[in-house]
Amino acid sequence: MTIILPPSPPLAPPLSAPMPESVFALTLALLLIAPLAIAGVALINAGLGRSRSAAQALLGNLAIVAVTAVVFALAGATLAGAVPGTPGSAGHAFQLAGKSWNWIGSGPFLMSGFGAAPLQTQLALIFELLSAALAALLPWGSGADRWRLAAGLATAAVTAAIVFPLLTHWIWGGGWLAQLGMNYSLGAGFLDPGGAATVHVLGGLSALAVVWIAGPRRGKFPKEGLSTAVPGHNAAYVLFGCLLALTGWLAWNAAGAVLWLHAPVAALPETILNTWLSAAGAILATFTVTRIRFGKPDASLCANGWLAGLVTSSACAALVTPGQALFAGLVAGIFTPLLVELLELALSIDDPSGAIAVHAAAGFWGLFAAGMFAPQKGQLVAQLVGIATLLGLVLPLEYLLFWLLDRVVPFRVDPDGERIGMDLHELGGGAYPEFVIHRDESYR
Repeated sequence: MTIILPPSPPLAPPLSAPMPESVFALTLALLLIAPLAIAGVALINAGLGRSRSAAQALLGNLAIVAVTAVVFALAGATLAGAVPGTPGSAGHAFQLAGKSWNWIGSGPFLMSGFGAAPLQTQLALIFELLSAALAALLPWGSGADRWRLAAGLATAAVTAAIVFPLLTHWIWGGGWLAQLGMNYSLGAGFLDPGGAATVHVLGGLSALAVVWIAGPRRGKFPKEGLSTAVPGHNAAYVLFGCLLALTGWLAWNAAGAVLWLHAPVAALPETILNTWLSAAGAILATFTVTRIRFGKPDASLCANGWLAGLVTSSACAALVTPGQALFAGLVAGIFTPLLVELLELALSIDDPSGAIAVHAAAGFWGLFAAGMFAPQKGQLVAQLVGIATLLGLVLPLEYLLFWLLDRVVPFRVDPDGERIGMDLHELGGGAYPEFVIHRDESYR
């Protein structure tokens, strides 16, 4: 049951009638399962890094989730607002060309009155809290083996306090991107039910900013211009993380369909099916591409393809047919390994977790596919406006904030710390004390 949205005005929560308790209970249950997506990404981040940085990687994942939760609750939720039309979430708007543009939220301070808010608002804020955590987590894997823990926590705080709330309000809080349907009859406005833009593209672009600022790992790109392979230390972590992520993603996309598209319960099985088909198509495509290119399938790239399919589904699983979801996943699975190779070999971008290709690029593709397959007139244009906003506004803002933050809390660990590993340097002990961790040839 593909959800057909009206062209104008954009869909708004049915405030005249309270959310049925059965729908509330179902959505709450989905939100309790959704954090498995965060756990899966955390395991993947750790497995794709070096063994001498594994403990720091996992501790960083946990600490980033904690910092993001506190900062978003204290400050970010106020700027994000809540569901449009609910008490305390009107937002601030300005007039331009006779149109009202809602640009920032005005939610209650410190989440005050949360327990008395409508059920729709309570669930929306929980969803946003989880989304902020995952968005802040994604750059951590890209900065693996050279990014200081304090810097990772600082960037998570900045993302949760400023960038994520702004983007969330524009898309989920009734902001100007959501108003494109009402103001210009562009479909139902910019649509992002599963967080492809607010979570994955934001996280992937943040990863790009971090990699630009921190630079590559020592020895990754020798002076001769070649790229040195630095394989992840634990493929089992990576592949098991993919299975955990699938479970969380199925719940995540279903919950997003209920909260942001107000999908009926009868539409959720197709959303779940589309999520699975997108991931399945993507990993099969990546499996085939890597087998053709290297003679054997590559485990880490197949994991990246699987995640790319899930990211693509975040944008379109609730909006397309199963056949279209499978096609979207296949395309994501084809371009992901090629883009990972292009970024590394042609642009000298050292991204151990592949977040730039997996989350940013696949997120963009999913948002485009959602508009391309939409039956509503103007929906593709609305999606393109959102994509342009992410590239033209969000990326420069994120880079500027991180560049300024690097002057206060330096991102890059000193050379000796990178040589001995982040575990010993920052934690005083390794993840695998019973094993001897050999240093790389590049440090000799």
